[in-house]
Amino acid sequence: MKRFFGPVQMAEPRVSDAEEELFGGPLRYDMGWSHHEHAGLDLTMMSALRSMPALVGATLRMAWSADRRALLAVAVSEIGQGIAAAVGLLAVNAVMHALLAGSGDAPQRLHALLPGLLAAAAVGVVNSALSAWSTSRAGRLEPMVERIATTQYLAAAASVELEAIDDPDFRRLVDVAQYGPGSARRMMGACVAALNGLISLVTTAGVLAVLHPVLLPMLILIAAPRGWGAMRVAQERYVSVMSWIEHVRAARLIGNLLTERSAAQEVRLHAVGAFLLSRYQRMAESAEDEQERLASSKALTEWVAAALSGLALASTYGAMFWLITAGHMSLAIAGTAVIAVRTGSASLGGLVMNINQLHEESLYVRDHGRFLDQAARRVIPEGGDPVPERIGEIVLDRVTYRYPDRDTAALDQVSLTLPMGSVTAVVGENGSGKSTLMKVLSGLLLPQAGSLRWGEADIGGLDRSQVFERVCLLTQDFQRWPVTAAMNIRLGRPAQAATPQDLQPSVDYAGAGPVVARLPDGLRSLLARMFRGATELSGGEWQKVGLARTHWRGSTSRADSVLIVDEPTSALDPEAEIEAFDRIRRLAAPNRAVVLVTHRMSGVRHADRIYVLNHGRLAEHGTHGELMAARGRYAAMFDAQAAQYAPDAGIPNPAAPPVVDPA
Repeated sequence: MKRFFGPVQMAEPRVSDAEEELFGGPLRYDMGWSHHEHAGLDLTMMSALRSMPALVGATLRMAWSADRRALLAVAVSEIGQGIAAAVGLLAVNAVMHALLAGSGDAPQRLHALLPGLLAAAAVGVVNSALSAWSTSRAGRLEPMVERIATTQYLAAAASVELEAIDDPDFRRLVDVAQYGPGSARRMMGACVAALNGLISLVTTAGVLAVLHPVLLPMLILIAAPRGWGAMRVAQERYVSVMSWIEHVRAARLIGNLLTERSAAQEVRLHAVGAFLLSRYQRMAESAEDEQERLASSKALTEWVAAALSGLALASTYGAMFWLITAGHMSLAIAGTAVIAVRTGSASLGGLVMNINQLHEESLYVRDHGRFLDQAARRVIPEGGDPVPERIGEIVLDRVTYRYPDRDTAALDQVSLTLPMGSVTAVVGENGSGKSTLMKVLSGLLLPQAGSLRWGEADIGGLDRSQVFERVCLLTQDFQRWPVTAAMNIRLGRPAQAATPQDLQPSVDYAGAGPVVARLPDGLRSLLARMFRGATELSGGEWQKVGLARTHWRGSTSRADSVLIVDEPTSALDPEAEIEAFDRIRRLAAPNRAVVLVTHRMSGVRHADRIYVLNHGRLAEHGTHGELMAARGRYAAMFDAQAAQYAPDAGIPNPAAPPVVDPA
C-alpha cells in the first residue's frame, strides 16, 4: 500500500562504469540540491493540491501582465462553453422525454423532437465558436508567458553576485530552473483546459443533482482513481528528471565533444571518438534502465487506477438499475442520466488529467520561483554612494576571501595600493590567487575580511554599477562573442553608440588593422563559424580584437578608472607579445591605473610596482630592481624563465649552482 499511496521515493539507479571512469562517480542529484528555506521535496497528494493554487496564480499573473484582454477573453469563452454544455444536456433531456415519455403517434413524437434537436444544434455552433475564440486568445498568451518567465530567469541569472555563480548549490538550482519557462507556457494551456473541464463538470453535476442526488457522488468516484494514478505517475517522472539531470547533461556534453570543431583534431588523431562513443552508449543504457523502470511503474499504477474506476462505474450503473426497478427513476430520466454520467465522467476525467498536467508543470514552475527567490537574495545590490570622479588610488588592506566550496582561503591578508597613472604587476604560480585578486579589485567579489577602498570610500558603501563602470577587464579567456567584429569591439561599452569610424582608433591602437583588412566584410564580418558565411580568427588575432575592445571601453571614460589585464599575451608570438605589452603599458594615464597579471616575467620589468603572490598570501613586493636584489621568489622565477632563452638552454651545466626556491 505504501508503494502506491506513500510519498514518491527516488529509486536506486544502476551506475554505469562509464560514469565512474569519466566523471569519478554517479551523476545523480540526491534531491537535496537546495538546502535552503522551503526546499523540502514533499510530493504527497495533499501537498500538491495545497501548493498548486499559488503556482497557478503566479502563471496567471504573468498572463495578466502580458495581455489582460486576451486572458479575460479566454475566461469568458470558457464560461460560455460550460453554459452551452448545460443547455445541451437540457436539450438532450427534452429529446428523451419526447421519445420515451411523450404521447401520440410516431409523427407527433418526431415533431416534438424538433425544438430539442434545433437547440442542440445551436448549442453546438455556439460552443465551437467559443472554443475557437478561446484557442486563439490562449495561443496569443502562451508564448508571452514563456517570454516573461524566460526573461525573469535570464535577468535573475545575470544580476546575481559572482560568488553565487561559483557556488555549486546555486549552479544546480540554475540548471533545474531552466525548465520553468517552458512549463509556465504549458501551464497556460492546461489552465484553459482545466477551466473548461471545471465549468462543464459543474454544469453537468448540477443537471445530475436535479435528475437524482445519488448520481453526483458516484460521478466523483468514477474519475477520482484515474486522477490519483495520473498524479502519481507525474510525481515519479518529476523525481526521475530531477535526479538524472546531471547524467543527461553529461551525455549531451559527450555528444557535443564528438561534434565540436574545437575537439575535432584530438577526436580523430587520438581515437577519442570511438572511446567516448562507447562510454556514451554505456551511459545511455543505464538511462534506458531508468526509463524502463518508469514505464513499468506507470503501467502498474494506471492498471490499479483503471480497476478502481471500473468498479466505481459498475456501482453507478447498478445504482441506476436499482432506481429504475424500484420506480424512483423513469426511463426518460434514466436515458438522460446515462448520457450525463458519461459526459460528466469524461469531463471529470479530463479535468483530473488537466489538473495532473498543471501539477506536473507546476513542479518545474516551483523550481523557477525558488530560483528567482534565491537569486533575489544574492543579487548585486542597487544604489549606494556615487563613486567620486577623482579617487587618486585604490587600496586593498588585509583582504581575505575564501570560496564557498573551499577549505582554504584564496586570498589571505593581502594588501596593495594602485595609484592612478601607475602600472602595477601581479605575478605568482598557478593557484597563487591572482585571478581571485583581480575579481576583488574589480568589485566582482567583495572582501570577506579587510577592506577595499576607492579613494576614501569603502566599496561596500558604493554603487556597484558605478564601480563596474570604472573597471575594464581583459583576461586570457575573454569572451569571444559570436557577433560581428565591430560589435565584438563595441561590447566593451555597449551602451555607447559607435560607427566603424568611431571604432577605428581602437582598432589601430590594438594593431588589429591588418586583421580587419583580411576579413571579407571588414568590421561587419561575422566572427562565428557556427553560422554560414562567418569567419574564425586565430588565438592571436582574437587577442588583438580583445585589446581593441579594452581600448574602446577605456577611451570613452574620463573619470579615474582601473584597467585589469590578466595573461593578455598567451596566444601571441614573441614579437607581437613585446608590442602588446608596450601598448598595454601606454594605456596608463593620469586618470587610469593598469594592473598587469602575467606569467611572462619579461613583461613586468618596467612596472612601477610588482606584487608576488604565493598560495594566497603576499610574498614580496617592490620594483624589478629591488626584487632582483632581494633574491627571493620573484628573482627565482625571473631567472628560471631567463634561463630558457640562454644559448645553452636545456643543456645541463654541472658547474652551475642549482636554483633554490626560497619557499
